[in-house]
Amino acid sequence: MLKLRLIGLTFFALSVSTLAHAEEKRYVSDELSTWVRSGPGDSYRLVGTLNAGEQVELLQTNEDSNYAQIRDNTGRTAWIPLKELNTQPSLRIRVPDLENQVKTLTDKLSNIDNTWNQRTAEMQQKVSGSDKTIDELKAENQKLKNELIVAQKKVNAANLQLDDKQRAIIMQWLVYGGGVLGAGLLLGLVLPYMIPRRKRKDRWMS
Repeated sequence: MLKLRLIGLTFFALSVSTLAHAEEKRYVSDELSTWVRSGPGDSYRLVGTLNAGEQVELLQTNEDSNYAQIRDNTGRTAWIPLKELNTQPSLRIRVPDLENQVKTLTDKLSNIDNTWNQRTAEMQQKVSGSDKTIDELKAENQKLKNELIVAQKKVNAANLQLDDKQRAIIMQWLVYGGGVLGAGLLLGLVLPYMIPRRKRKDRWMS
């Protein structure tokens, strides 16, 4: 019974250890290498290796063996399986290029964002200045309206005063004319009595 328990615990520990290793993350390195040979086939001897992503010059291909003759950056010529060649650079080369492109685009976006913020601030400043100008024009317009109202009231008051003066002058002239007329009538009535009449001589008595 004890042995069964030990065996069970052993299997449990092994399963836990297997799960722990299965859950750990691993990344495949891009620093791989491939063998190159002295001729176009697996039967030829190995003459060295090439690192993954290394740039080579294609010289010729052998369709029968699916091998290609290449020249590496040291000038060495060798044969490599066609499947090991790619027209695209490896990730080791493309990732830095992509990072540079991302950085360039990020800088451009940052500049665009700064330019946009600057233009937005300038537009807001212009709008604020326009609002201020509009408010000043409105205030000036209201001031002119108030001054016009005051001027109209003054004109109306002056017209009323002028009408009163004109009426007063007309009344004075009427009174003066009536007085003159009355004095003339009075003199016309009184003077005949005030001036003695000369007695006319009787022509017959002379």
